[in-house]
Parts: sequence; structure tokens; C-alpha cells
Amino acid sequence: MIRIHDSLSGGKQELKSITPGTLRMYVCGLTVYDYVHIGHARMLTVFDVVTRYLRQRGYRLTYVRNITDIDDKIIRRAAENGETPQALTARFIAAMHEDCTRLAILPPDEEPRATQYVPQIIAMVLKLIERGHAYLGADGDVLYSVASFAPYGRLSGKRLADLRAGARVEVDEAKRDPLDFVLWKQAKPGEPWWDSPWGRGRPGWHIECSAMSTALLGNHFDIHGGGMDLKFPHHENEIAQSCAATGEEFVNLWMHNGFVNVDEEKMSKSLGNFFTLRDVLPTLRHPEVLRYFFLASHYRGPINYSLEQLEQADAALTRIYTALRGLPAAAAATSAATARFTESMDDDFNTPEALAALQGLTREINTAKNAGEQARAAALGGELKALGNVLGLLTVPAEEWFRIVRPAEAGATGAGLSDAEVEARIAARVAARARRDFKESDRIRDELAASGVVLEDKPGGKTSWRRA
Repeated sequence: MIRIHDSLSGGKQELKSITPGTLRMYVCGLTVYDYVHIGHARMLTVFDVVTRYLRQRGYRLTYVRNITDIDDKIIRRAAENGETPQALTARFIAAMHEDCTRLAILPPDEEPRATQYVPQIIAMVLKLIERGHAYLGADGDVLYSVASFAPYGRLSGKRLADLRAGARVEVDEAKRDPLDFVLWKQAKPGEPWWDSPWGRGRPGWHIECSAMSTALLGNHFDIHGGGMDLKFPHHENEIAQSCAATGEEFVNLWMHNGFVNVDEEKMSKSLGNFFTLRDVLPTLRHPEVLRYFFLASHYRGPINYSLEQLEQADAALTRIYTALRGLPAAAAATSAATARFTESMDDDFNTPEALAALQGLTREINTAKNAGEQARAAALGGELKALGNVLGLLTVPAEEWFRIVRPAEAGATGAGLSDAEVEARIAARVAARARRDFKESDRIRDELAASGVVLEDKPGGKTSWRRA
């Protein structure tokens, strides 16, 4: 039984699919005006793991993750760059896909873009007006009437009276209530626009997700996810719009992942601690290090990004890959580790405990190796890889992992040696040993060691190697 923390109820709920054996999940994706940052990357990784695990458990999952490709930030950035919003978003969508591939983020089943769903957005706004939940403001914008939806605030736990008390003092004459929000914006000169019953304009941000999610998954679906920062007002507004427009329940379970802090401070460009994936990934041995770092904390809590944490993730992964070195391919065993892994993931996707199951399995493999139980070690290795793959980890051949030059070692003498050059030196050493020229053999070993390459001689005259 899978239990998931539901942000609406505030507790764990048993996952009960609306249609038996089938799940429909919508996750709020990126607004594409800049590169993917590590906060985005955590969200993408969290819901990638959720997707992988639900499918591994046998569910037929339809995963939709949208792209916001029209927005105030996009329009401003395009104007600053002297390019069209379409050119800007096309460039950053391509960059996002490249970054997702590097981080082993599987593509969603559907990736709708807001600009592709303008007719559906207009239709939903019309329905809200007809049902008395929206109105045309004095400035030509169409606004949602928050007071018309009695349950407003359930998701975030906020009360309308408190929100109004905290609203800005200045009065927007176009609004009936300071909490009302825009569904359709009247176009300003030079901005992209679409024809509508209210004149030329463009969608507001919140209505985009309501229209796209219900168009692709139906009025009522299983799971809606996103970052904690979207809980209010974005997801609160989605509930209000969708339920008011359809007259139906919107979502069964709401999932929100926690923030990423940098050295114990909130990530912010103004603080100079803002990192994109393109800043971070080149500094790591492999993108799996960042993925492991994300999964080492529970998805709902905050996570602290630091060099020390990344080093710990690298070391933990390397210990696992060390256990897998030299093991032949074998059918996976099913030990107590699989049960522990499944129990952990069934409990609100508890990846720290799931990783602990992998680490326990690593120790079992090492014990079997030391006892000369190669067949058992190989079977446990197959189990370890299978479980790791569910999390998007252990995708690199073990020998290859140790041949990757870590950027921290890039200044070392051996950083310039390619794999082919290392192999050539090893071949020369093997030849020297065959003719019993041990002085030359030792010289080559020392040369490679000075270059950061460690040799391991094995029975039968074979030699494996890794970068120190």
C-alpha cells in the first residue's frame, strides 16, 4: 500500500486511483526565460522518481508536466535581449531538455505549452464568467472573484480575512476585491496577443494550468505536484478556478517538494548564491552525484546545497560502485533489501531510507566478495543495480565510474591522459612483465600512479585500472 502526504489534508493518504490500475499526474513545470537552476532540478528529480516508482509498482501512469511560455518575465527578458518571446522560449526549452537529459530526467508523457492551449483557456474563462465566478474589470482584464468560491484557502490554510488584512493599502479600482486575480490580461502595446471575446490579450498565469491539466487529464485526476513555492497562490488559485468551472472535485492528492537552500541561506541572485545546472554539473564527477544528493533528503523537507554535501554524495555513490566492480552480470536476487526499499518508497517516497537499503546491500556484497561467494555477490549486485535504477542511479558501468576524471582533480598530472593513453601504457606494462622486464613494468606503474591512475593486477595476468 502506497501512502502519500497530501498537502490539502495535511496527512498521509492511501493512494487510491480513480480508475483502478491507472494514475493521472500533473506537475507544474518551468517558466522558460532562463536556464534550469538547482531548485528546478530538485523538483524535476523528485517527480521523475515518483514517476519511475509508480510505474515500477505496476501503475499505468500518465505524467503531464507543462511549460509556461507566455508570461510577464518572458516578455521583459525578451525585450531586454532584443529578441521575440518565441525565440527566447524556444532557446530555453531546448536548453531545459538538454539539462533534463544530463540529469536522467525522463520526458513526461505530455508537455503542453500555454500558447498551445489558448482556445481552452478562453473557454474556461467564459465558463467562469457564466457561473458568476469571474467578471470584466474596468481596465479590460478578466478577473476571478475569490469571494465567490467559499472553500478558497483550504490548500494553504489561509483565511480570506487575514489575506485581505495583509493586502497592499493602495486600491486597484479595476478589482472588486484586492484578492481577485487576473484570468485574461488586456494586451499592452508591443506584447504578444490573441483575439478573445474581451479583445486582444493573453492568459494570466494561474488559468493556464487549470486549462491544460483538465484538457489532458480530465476534470478530476489523481495527483497534482510542484514546488512548495507554488502552494499559494498558484495552486490555491488552480483549485478555485477548476472546481468553479467544472463543478467537480479537481485533484485527489497534492504533493509539494521543499526548497533548496545554499549554505543554509535561501538561494537568491541578489545574494550571489544562485546556481544553474550548467554551473553545477561541470564541477561534478557525474550528474548522478547531484541526483544522489537530492534523494538523500526527503522530498518534502528543505535541502541544503553545499560543496561538502556534494562530496558526501560522491563518496557514497563511489562506495556503491566499488562493490559492483568486477561482478559478472547475473540474475538479480530478492533479499530483505528489496523489501526494505519497497517499504520505504511506499511510505511517501522516503528516498533517504531507500538509499539506506542500497547501502546495506552494498555491505552484503562486500561481505560475500570477501568470503569468496562470487555467485551470491553477483546476484546481490544485480539486485543493487535494479533497485538503483528505480531511482535513476547506478546507470554507469562500474569500471567506467572509476575512469571518470573528477573536476577537482583536473589540474593533476594525469588529468590529460585519455582512456586510450592509459590503456596503451597498461599494454606496454603487460608486455614488459611478459618478457620479465620488471624494472620497466614498475616504471610504467609509477608513471601511471603519478598521473592519478591506480592499477589492480588480477589473476590470469589481467589488469584493471581506475582514476584515484
